[in-house]
Amino acid sequence: MADWVFAIVDRLGAAGVGLLILLENLIPPIPSEVILPLAGFRARTGTLNVLTVWPAATAGSVLGALMLYGLGAWLGYDRLHRLAARRWFVLASEKDLDRGRELFDRHGGKVVLFARCVPFLRSVVSIPAGIAGMPLGRFLLLTTVGSGVWNAVFIALGWVLGENWDSVQGWLGPVSYGVIGLVVVGLVILVIRRVRARSLAA
Repeated sequence: MADWVFAIVDRLGAAGVGLLILLENLIPPIPSEVILPLAGFRARTGTLNVLTVWPAATAGSVLGALMLYGLGAWLGYDRLHRLAARRWFVLASEKDLDRGRELFDRHGGKVVLFARCVPFLRSVVSIPAGIAGMPLGRFLLLTTVGSGVWNAVFIALGWVLGENWDSVQGWLGPVSYGVIGLVVVGLVILVIRRVRARSLAA
């Protein structure tokens, strides 16, 4: 993966970093732990200007998050609630959605802020924020702060590590897979519980 990331960054500079981070938000398997340390390394060698790389990366994060927020807002809580009432919708029940909405109303700000610093979750958290109707201004502020911190840390790591910048992926790779695994397990449990509940009610 590093080869084509190198090609885009070298061809487009800071704008390429921003574009890659935008895509990373929309396509989580594209890892920011490759893109950002590479940008830091390139900044250290003088190929990129670190003062433009960080704003570009953060702008890419916010724009990608905003697209997913829009998707969640388009889907909407009411529409999702109606879907949950249908027998074929086994992902969650109406009560599950009500509990999730209540939880997000109380702690949504913390969830959005801290999820921006967790692999995989940093991308998908924008969708429930849109579904729950979090005020757009608040969402943008929290996303900018959380993404800005994440981006700054990994650009700095690339700068400090120099030619060993790619070791960051080795550290975070297992964490990313672990988070994805937990999410998948959670979804499977929800589906199994929903199917059993439907079977008992039949």
